[in-house]
Amino acid sequence: MTSPALDAEPACQEVPKDEYRAPRPQPPVVPPLAAGSVRIESRDLASIPRAAWDRLAAANPWATPFSAWAFQRAWWDAYGDNAHEQTLVLVAADAPRARAGAMGLERDGSLRPGPDGDDILAIVPLMHRHAVEPGDAERHTTLRHDHGADLTPVPASSKAIYFGASYHADYATILARPVDLPAVAEALVEHLCEACRPGAPEQPWDVVDLRRIRCADPTGDALAEAFRRREIAEGWTLDLEREDACPVVSLPVGSTMDGFLATLDGKVRHEIRRKVRRAEAAGAVELAESVDPLADLEAFIELHQRRWGDEGLFPPTIGGLQSRVFVRRLFELFRPDGAVRLSFLAVGGRRIAAGLTFETPDVVLYYNAGIDPDARELSPGVVLVERLIRRALERGQRRFDFLRGDEGYKYEWGGTDEPIQRLLVRRRVVA
Repeated sequence: MTSPALDAEPACQEVPKDEYRAPRPQPPVVPPLAAGSVRIESRDLASIPRAAWDRLAAANPWATPFSAWAFQRAWWDAYGDNAHEQTLVLVAADAPRARAGAMGLERDGSLRPGPDGDDILAIVPLMHRHAVEPGDAERHTTLRHDHGADLTPVPASSKAIYFGASYHADYATILARPVDLPAVAEALVEHLCEACRPGAPEQPWDVVDLRRIRCADPTGDALAEAFRRREIAEGWTLDLEREDACPVVSLPVGSTMDGFLATLDGKVRHEIRRKVRRAEAAGAVELAESVDPLADLEAFIELHQRRWGDEGLFPPTIGGLQSRVFVRRLFELFRPDGAVRLSFLAVGGRRIAAGLTFETPDVVLYYNAGIDPDARELSPGVVLVERLIRRALERGQRRFDFLRGDEGYKYEWGGTDEPIQRLLVRRRVVA
């Protein structure tokens, strides 16, 4: 980098004396939580105020919309029969223990949320179930991962602890400040130790199977270190395995679509342009974000099913019905100005594709899509992605994340792998 000459530096402007202001007060720097100064306790998601949940998610830069209260709540509303909630919160060691009487009870017996949840220092969203449940086949309940990944198998009868919503979330993490992760991990591991002691109120777990942790997320390191310290003494076996990869496209700052395409392989660039021109020759090409996604959900589901059939989200099964509830609740809970978006691609006024994305000011997460197979000659999948990336560039978003799966088309768009890992802890059961 070349530094400008001193005489090229602009002169500092003089500020009139009456315009001087006292420095703006800075928020106090809160030191990291210390091990032993905190404890973990179980609380239902329903008892945790949304604002407290999202405040802690925002404190972790590795959190995504998959960690938001709305996503987690939508998942439990749809798939609550598939697993048992095991949400844990971190509070100060000397804080009063939460009691139903202190927090209030609704008429149905559920805990009424506290006013603000300020006592919660971190959240570990977990669930437990058997690795394979009897109804999994009809519900399509499978923890999918990279087909080439040789993951350590877990017996079907194992009582397994997972991150909450693991089956439908592409990323998972702990909701806490990064500096607090070591203390949170230490408290979590101690809690899991106590759950296996004689006299524990529930059946002990057999495996802790935490998926979807990005390899660069310090959550994985903090958990691995905490488990490793207890591994030998507790008779556990700890494995860290690459589970899958999420191809992510970096979008050039301030670039146009032509500028972005110029960064791709020449043959790929030519094919994309050719297919887009062919669609444009058939009629006006428009990508429109739905202003009423709840009313448009059936149109999205129809396009999705036409593309995927029984392999999609919405087959005529119990699992398909659950998926309908899930997607509807996403739009109800994230609200119109939230992170989840539904967009339709139309050519000549005819809808030929739809995309469901999660979006932040910086990132587009391409979650699901559907296309009309009768419009194959218009390359609806290619044109949909082209228009979504074009819109992201116009909005100044920096990344387009294709999420889990190594399908070849994701790399044609310039995707590079964001690896995610699995942390597996197996407990030795003594007969």
